[in-house]
Amino acid sequence: MTRQPDPSRITLKRVYDTASPKDGVRILVDRLWPRGLSRDAAAIDFWIKDVAPSAALRQWFGHRPERWVEFRKRYKSELARRPQALAEIQSLAKKGRITLLFAAHDEHHNNAVVLCELLRAKESPLRASKTKVTRTRGGR
Repeated sequence: MTRQPDPSRITLKRVYDTASPKDGVRILVDRLWPRGLSRDAAAIDFWIKDVAPSAALRQWFGHRPERWVEFRKRYKSELARRPQALAEIQSLAKKGRITLLFAAHDEHHNNAVVLCELLRAKESPLRASKTKVTRTRGGR
């Protein structure tokens, strides 16, 4: 059986908030780069675009809380069809603390919340596979 990441090692944070050593490995999980933020200021270790919702789903949701339940369902369905998109994040979480970064203003209704729930689940159906990962900073 695959060892699951310790749920307490997975945290969420807005990418615009100040980076902290307590964040561990900082992973941007949005498809689009955050507006008005330089790569240096973001202090991001990895940018994993493939784990973000599809453009169509993101546009449909539009961060409208009344669509949250349906967004979660559709996003989980997208992720189920591409489990390799989560494999890199799960691998990093097994090694130590990670922080999933998002740009949304709403801290309770965004894709990072759904990802965090899936990663913390004991029966997360993840497996290793190739996914596009952009390393944004050298050796931290």
